[in-house]
Amino acid sequence: MTPGRILDLVKSNALDIHEATRFVIDEADMTLDMGFLNQVDQIAAYFPENLQMLVFSATIPQGLRPFLKKYMGNPEIEEIPTETVINPNVENWLMSTKGRDKNDLVYRLLTMGDPYLALVFANTRDRAEELYNFLLGQGLKVALIHGGLEPRARKRVMRQIHNLDLQYIVATDLAARGIDIEGVSLVINDDIPTDLEYFVHRVGRTGRAKMHGTAITLYVPAEEELVEKLEQRGIKFVPKAIKDGRVVTTHDRNRRKGFKYRQAELDTTLKGYVKKQKRKVKPGYKKKIKRRIKQDEIQKRRQEQRHEFLKGKRQRQRQHRIERQKQRQGN
Repeated sequence: MTPGRILDLVKSNALDIHEATRFVIDEADMTLDMGFLNQVDQIAAYFPENLQMLVFSATIPQGLRPFLKKYMGNPEIEEIPTETVINPNVENWLMSTKGRDKNDLVYRLLTMGDPYLALVFANTRDRAEELYNFLLGQGLKVALIHGGLEPRARKRVMRQIHNLDLQYIVATDLAARGIDIEGVSLVINDDIPTDLEYFVHRVGRTGRAKMHGTAITLYVPAEEELVEKLEQRGIKFVPKAIKDGRVVTTHDRNRRKGFKYRQAELDTTLKGYVKKQKRKVKPGYKKKIKRRIKQDEIQKRRQEQRHEFLKGKRQRQRQHRIERQKQRQGN
């Protein structure tokens, strides 16, 4: 029974809760995510003042705190410690998408092995639909689950999943939190979730019932800070890359931090010029050094501009493929 239905029964006096002494809210974070918190708030207002409220939640997101503060003056907090943030049965991989077509990369990761059931998480409904259409165009039997699905369509998709008619699922966070999918052997994070609390929920979809699972998180250099925040929370990644058609362990991205200074330095030839600048040199030599350094800077800017141009070109090509695919489906 949903909170909305309970509230209707209370308002119609079909359910009397005025003398109740305890109010239990399970999966409180999911109650917030699915938009039920306002209804739960209204239900709580009907209880007596000496009510004992018990709230169970995997996480305490910021949006839930005002509700807890309103009804829990001096709460006792019990935290269940865990030895590891991620289930030890799960291989937690991290893979950079720099310079790669992400749609194609997701497709390759899904089809390189033979997952029993694969779940791909997208941050937005638009991105989930884009990825779903792309995978469908590649011939995969894929399902799409997001908050905009009508109940009848949602039930049909879930029935197909449970009957193993579909091997691949693309979903958004809010939709996936409200469903129970068994047998997920592979999870792919198309992006790092904007709310990092969702990361553990995503990865926790695999490796259940003592079964082995793999979680792959895709990221771009701009998301480096989010990766670091996850690591600060105790999440450990194994860096991976695709090479010669296989997934291999690659260098830890943190190794580059020790080379930042050297990367920013001049090349070997320019270093020699600068060292000579400290000595007594022939007239005009300093101008030569400055001119060479300026030429080097111009070359680097051109390389960066070319990189941005190619990046934009790839994005336009990807958008063009998506539009052509939608036109084919429309015909």
